[in-house]
Amino acid sequence: MSSMQSDSSANVTFVRPATFYLNGFFNIPLAKYYYVFLSLVYVVTVLGNSFIMCIIYLVRRLHTAKYIAVFHLALSDLCGSSALIPKIMDTFLFEHQDILYEACLANMFYVFHFMNLQSFSLIVLAYDRLVAICFPLRYHAIVTKPAMLLILGLMWIFSVIFFSVLVGLVNRISFCKSNVIDTYYCDFAPIYRLACNDNSVHILMGKICFGLLMCMPPILIFISYFCIALALLKISHGVDRIKAMKTCTSHLMLVAIFYLPILSNNFASMITPLHPNVRIINSSLTQTMPPMLNPIIYTLKTEEVMQSIKELYKRSRVHATIARHYEIQWQK
Repeated sequence: MSSMQSDSSANVTFVRPATFYLNGFFNIPLAKYYYVFLSLVYVVTVLGNSFIMCIIYLVRRLHTAKYIAVFHLALSDLCGSSALIPKIMDTFLFEHQDILYEACLANMFYVFHFMNLQSFSLIVLAYDRLVAICFPLRYHAIVTKPAMLLILGLMWIFSVIFFSVLVGLVNRISFCKSNVIDTYYCDFAPIYRLACNDNSVHILMGKICFGLLMCMPPILIFISYFCIALALLKISHGVDRIKAMKTCTSHLMLVAIFYLPILSNNFASMITPLHPNVRIINSSLTQTMPPMLNPIIYTLKTEEVMQSIKELYKRSRVHATIARHYEIQWQK
């Protein structure tokens, strides 16, 4: 085992490794091709989310409370993928599988923090749809820019505090058995399982984290859509009902893509032990595919965004034509 460092507090010594070793796939000879695939996913994620953020920034009619939340979702997707995939590429494509103890904790914090912000952003968008359909006349009075910025700010404060505490608990673990983490990034559960002292607090915190941050959000979203369904049943005209439902389709697709794989993966691991390779593939896909698909879905399924893209394209062509005209005149 690597060299150890000691941290003494209240007459208790916690033994820490200088580095952890990320194991990755077990006995798969062509595993590098999978990491290359993740790198391609990352490129699409960066391009897609940067594109949707630029569209929202450039088009004034998208400067609304709803699209502040969409912009925040795209930013969270971009930052979350950037916290995860480049480190995976460096670790396994360039064989830097040893990671410093402090760097491991930092990686854990940023991956969890931005993944949690993605989840919270979906709750905020569900709230937006709930108010828009159930209280249409009061929508612009309730869902305002200051209110949306306040909600997003509170989300950041809660997430930073919660995951600072979660990551800080790792410092209460003694690692005197092994420093090998059987996964592809610094995940909380595989690390606390390496403890050779009491880790009951860590197990409890892991359960709270799963229940509060992974199970509660989809329950809240389900309740909001149940209320939306009741409101839609009260709409007498079928055309108006379909129009209102269309405004929810893109968000429902994002919710399904984000939560169903994560919850299925976690519940499957509770029922039967998963092979480490299967767990790595399932977990990595559930963390990397939604950020890539979110901007594509919002671009293709949201009429306002598509219309804004067409307007920007026409505007750019007009500017290019004018610039070409002045260039010709200048040459004459």
